[in-house]
Amino acid sequence: MPEIKAKVSTNPSPYASLIARFNEAADIINLPQRFRDILSVPERVMIVHLPVKLDDGTTRVFEGYRVIHSTVLGPSKGGIRYAPFVDLDEVKALAGWMSFKTALVGLPYGGATGGITLNPKVRSVDELERITRAYTRALKDVFGEDSDIPAPDMGTSAREMSWIFHEYSRIYGYTPGVVTGKPLVLGGSKGRVPATGWGCMVSTMLALKKLGMNPRQCSCAVQGFGNVGSWAAKLLEDQGLKIVAISDNTGGFYAEKGLDIRDAIAHIHEHGTLAEWKGGERITNEELLALEVDVLLPAAIENVITEDNAPSIRARIIVEGANGPVAAEADAMLDSKGIFIVPDILANAGGVTVSYLEWVQNRRGHYYSDEEIRNKTNPILTTAFEQVYETHQHHNCSMRIAAYVVAIKRLAEAIDLEGNF
Repeated sequence: MPEIKAKVSTNPSPYASLIARFNEAADIINLPQRFRDILSVPERVMIVHLPVKLDDGTTRVFEGYRVIHSTVLGPSKGGIRYAPFVDLDEVKALAGWMSFKTALVGLPYGGATGGITLNPKVRSVDELERITRAYTRALKDVFGEDSDIPAPDMGTSAREMSWIFHEYSRIYGYTPGVVTGKPLVLGGSKGRVPATGWGCMVSTMLALKKLGMNPRQCSCAVQGFGNVGSWAAKLLEDQGLKIVAISDNTGGFYAEKGLDIRDAIAHIHEHGTLAEWKGGERITNEELLALEVDVLLPAAIENVITEDNAPSIRARIIVEGANGPVAAEADAMLDSKGIFIVPDILANAGGVTVSYLEWVQNRRGHYYSDEEIRNKTNPILTTAFEQVYETHQHHNCSMRIAAYVVAIKRLAEAIDLEGNF
């Protein structure tokens, strides 16, 4: 029987949140209906069922997805997520966010996302490899370095990307550009692991500068201490911010004078979670979100800030390290409190930007140094931030809606130039 989904939630639909923001931005620029119709639905939705033999000899059928939202600007690009709560609505939303994200930062990509409904923590490495290779075979005619290029997301890493690369190359021949986020030895890029956290740091520093705030006098709370949150916390600490709170799915820690982020990262590497760390006062994730801090960086999952807890948010700035951490219903409440939000499609675009550079390196067979990666990434992220900020001021709208306006204009122009509609 198929693996049972564990998602039971009363949170707003991620896809509904995406469409609500899209429509608000479309209204501001009077987007013609034909563009709304095209951009409000995905181009392709694929559901695959993967029979896989488990270590105990039984067979389990896993449900997988790949949604391609848009390819008008180039081949679709987006992660593959392994989690027990993965469902089609979430994957559709993530694919749409990727389309708007790549358009916003000016990459020659469309947007896609994939996922498999499973709990990777209860699967052996051998089982995960068999599942990943089965998923690759099921989508072998979809994936391609000129068509659809996967990358890591929640529950996946360079290890899974190496399996996809090898399985695809076994079928079609050596094709390193078919997937990004690979290990360095297999054609991965320097700077890819910290890339999303790096983008969050760049966005935070630009926001502080716009608001005239001194980083060395600012406090920050980070919800989610996986790859994105831990790197963002470390990099922001390096910039002088005081990281007063961090958390993962076991709960959080707080210290008014600041936490030892490097010690927390070392603990995670050794133990897998923050559960037994002794680095601060224990707090819950909800308490972390309500802290009075200068910067709140949600880097976990979707919909952690909703209309129910938005009134308790006291941060001056929210930098969205995760995709969709603020439900659309909470936007107006946060805006009315004067909270400056750097939206997900801008704040966490560092990951896809360095993925693009990895793809370019694979195609050219020439590889960049860490410094070259930073020197190519920072101008892309800075230019996007400045364009969004200018649009935010011009239209007197939130930074989130301004980001969608910039992205939608580019997508609509490309659709118009296709001339097929």
